[in-house]
Amino acid sequence: QVQLVESGGGLVQPGGSLRLSCAASRNIFSISTMGWYRQAPGKQRELVATITSGGTTNYADSVKGRFTISRDNAKNTMYLQMNSLKPEDTTVYYCNAFYIGRIYWGQGTQVTVSS
Repeated sequence: QVQLVESGGGLVQPGGSLRLSCAASRNIFSISTMGWYRQAPGKQRELVATITSGGTTNYADSVKGRFTISRDNAKNTMYLQMNSLKPEDTTVYYCNAFYIGRIYWGQGTQVTVSS
């Protein structure tokens, strides 16, 4: 099993930055793929970015060039650096992990971009 806990969300002005963290309950070196997703009320959960154990990354077109996903195996933590934030980035962000055939989710962290 893997427990995931997100942190780092909050209120930021348009154009600002936030860094989300996702702390895992086990060594993430053994987790093949981790990712960030987001879900607005009434909408489907959508991919933001993923990262493999080998460091290969993938981003949604809407965040390319603004967001950076990374993972620190020594700290068992994945990050999402979000720059040039826009009001449309406002929603709840979730981290997930694909481990031994199962997908695990965190509880989510709210990001609000507003002046």
